[in-house]
Formats: sequence, C-alpha cells, structure tokens
Amino acid sequence: MVTSESSGSVVRRILLGSQLRRLRESRGITREAAGYSIRASESKISRMELGRVSFKARDVEDLLTLYGVTDGSEREALLGLAREANVAGWWHSYGDVLPGWFQTYVGLEGAASDISVYEVQFVHGLLQTEGYAHAVVVRGQPKADDAEIERRVSLRMERQKLLFSERAPRFHAILDEAALHRPYGGETVMRDQLQHLIDISEQPNVTLQVMPFEHGGHAGESGAFTMLRFPESDLSDVVYLEQLTSALYLDKPEDVAQYGRVMDRLHADSLSPARSRDLIGRLLQLG
Repeated sequence: MVTSESSGSVVRRILLGSQLRRLRESRGITREAAGYSIRASESKISRMELGRVSFKARDVEDLLTLYGVTDGSEREALLGLAREANVAGWWHSYGDVLPGWFQTYVGLEGAASDISVYEVQFVHGLLQTEGYAHAVVVRGQPKADDAEIERRVSLRMERQKLLFSERAPRFHAILDEAALHRPYGGETVMRDQLQHLIDISEQPNVTLQVMPFEHGGHAGESGAFTMLRFPESDLSDVVYLEQLTSALYLDKPEDVAQYGRVMDRLHADSLSPARSRDLIGRLLQLG
C-alpha cells in the first residue's frame, strides 16, 4: 500500500542530500575531497547529494565535521533526517522486478502533491487497467516468465492506489492521440481501457487531456516526460525522463522552467477535458 511514511523517506533523503550539497558548496569543498573524507568516491557523494542512496550515520557525521557543522542541535537534526530517510518504502518488496533507478521515481511519485505527465507511446501507468498493463509489460519484457510479468503488473496496480488515497496528488495527464489508437491486448482490453479513462477522468483530482492528431506538430516533440511538485517548500520540482535502461532526474531551475513552458503549451493546445472525454467516447463507439 502507498503510505506517507514510505514516500516521505524518499523526500527526506533528497532533502538531506540537498542540504549536504549546500553545506559542501558553501565551504568551497569539492566532491572529490568530500568523498575522500568518508573513504568513498566522488560519484558516491554525487549520488548522496541527489538522494539516490541510503545514508550511513558515520558518513553523515564525518561530512558534517568536514563542513564545519559543530552545533549539536543542527547536527542532530541532520542525523535524525538521515535515520528517517533510511526507512524502506513499500516498493522495496518489488526489488526483484524494480530497477534501482526507478525506485527513486516511485518514491517521488508517492510524495508529490502535483504530478503532470505527457505520454506518447501508451496510456500512462497510473491510468492503465490491469489487462492493458499486462499487455504493455508482455510487449516490453518479451523474455519475462509469467511470474515476473504478474509481479510487474502487481507493482503498477499498487502504484495506482495513490490516486485514491487520502493524500492523493493532483494528477494532470496529457495523452497523445496515438496512445489511444495503438492496440495493446486486443479489442476487449482496449475497450476496457478507453472506458477506464473516461471513468477516472471524473475523479476530482484527475485532469485528462488529449493532444489530437488534427493539431499537427506540437511542443512535446522531445517525447514523454513527467513533472513532480512537492508540498515541502525547500524541495525543488523534478522533471523525470525515462530511458531504456536508466532515467534522468532534472531539478536545476532552468531545466525545470523549460519543461514547465513545454507543459503549459501542451495544456493550452490539447483538447479540453470535456472534449477529450468526447474523443475517447467516439473511439470507444468505433471499437
């Protein structure tokens, strides 16, 4: 089950990493020097500052000493954050089918207050029916056995509980019309999926728009992406870009701003939520 505690651990990890980065930079210390102080590589310091790895208390203590943090209350606050950040999230039980680079995303997704997505190839994972998700996983993992496929589908269904939880985020999805036409799983599966999109778009926290073919070229020329916003004021927005074997997490203000402008144009140029439901309804009738 998606819980605030499990998602919160990811947020705390990222908050701690960003604070350690600010402390290091304010003292003019390189990542290489910081890594040397804890018997680690420069790349590990980078992963720590991005919140991609768990924190050892000894490492945090040594870094705080290196950065000149001597106040007892300040040190304890950061060490407490490190302890809380190491609490395992619910998704760790899916570690057999969940790559490490995606675990970070699942945690961020669960902690976000606003999620905006643009999807081209297929219906976004949070909006997929079980049958459609099964077809997508089979297509994407042709060598997986039945047990692995079911685990991957189960993970996707578990993630979807987020949209109906007490802390449900505002979810704004823009689907390219191509995603509605590309068949996954046969006629019955596609009909169920289209009906599910109509139904879930009625949820008060869900906004669904379609970028129609008739619009021609549009701002989403670089492909699918996700924007995450968090309730914590000191946690920056994140843009998530998924690749075949890894992912990029962009949080620099200039990068986030550029993707934000693209998302705004997609929102403006796509069909309104009502017209999007009408289009999906027409496709459902044709099917």
